[in-house]
Amino acid sequence: MLIHHPFQSEILFDPHRQLPVMAGNLESRGGTLRNLTRVSLTRLDKVLYPAAGITKQDVLMYYIRVAPFLLPFLYNRPVTMHRFPDGVGGEGFFEKDAPAGTPDYVEIFNHWSETAEREVHFVLCNNLDSLIWIANLASLEIHSTLSTTSAYNSPDLLLFDIDPEPPLTFDDVIEVAHVVKDHLKTRGIRPFVKTSGKKGVHIVVPLVAGYTFSEVRDFVHGIGKDVARDTRRVVSEFPRSRDKGTIFIDYLQNAHGKTMVAPYSLRATPGATVSTPVHWEELHKGIRPEDFNIKTVLSRDEEPWREIFDKRQKIR
Repeated sequence: MLIHHPFQSEILFDPHRQLPVMAGNLESRGGTLRNLTRVSLTRLDKVLYPAAGITKQDVLMYYIRVAPFLLPFLYNRPVTMHRFPDGVGGEGFFEKDAPAGTPDYVEIFNHWSETAEREVHFVLCNNLDSLIWIANLASLEIHSTLSTTSAYNSPDLLLFDIDPEPPLTFDDVIEVAHVVKDHLKTRGIRPFVKTSGKKGVHIVVPLVAGYTFSEVRDFVHGIGKDVARDTRRVVSEFPRSRDKGTIFIDYLQNAHGKTMVAPYSLRATPGATVSTPVHWEELHKGIRPEDFNIKTVLSRDEEPWREIFDKRQKIR
């Protein structure tokens, strides 16, 4: 099955797995990429992940291959780029505003920011060329808002951000994540889950239209308090979020202008980990965030979030 975008003649679906694969030899794709995209590609041999030996070309190829699943999620969501021009060993920086020289094929969402007291020119990643352009800027991580431009003040996603403090580990996070899932299921809510790509997990619920950020934040906080009341080592309040040996169920990201690392986004970690959607059955003790990386994700059998926007739900 061909994907209909500027790389249509080059990207194919392998019938034995859901992620697309590139036809031909990946090691010699630089010239072909330049011929097929409007992006002016630069420094393709630049090593961005020294420990893993991963170059900018590898990053570009990764994002092209996950584009069929990443782009529908990002559509009309303002993104924040986390750029590492010198690779993960160098200094990185976040960029919300479209930089000077942003090409015409990259759509922009202009929105007045009360915090910044100015209009912010958000980048939208609505097509493959825009995704390639973002990756070519060495934006290894792509973060997106919990609302879209059509209703920017109303979230269409709810987020539980669950992270451990030492000496607790990812196994402890997994245990708490399943407790949160069970609390949601008793309310008739089907949650989706992904690794954060670092030390925690993200539980996400797609929402019907009309909620405010404060309503969503209060709901997530309420679940967090219920879980903290019944589950040892779990905290639901920010002042205790860095206490040793605790797991914080972070509700504060459910706020206007806050972002979440996008599903399938790379992370700026030595092993090029990926924030990876998983089935709940996959989330069991013994797995590690490092198991999901730029190489292993491309061999996964299916897309656990394929139906996420077909399952919009009410919170109660």
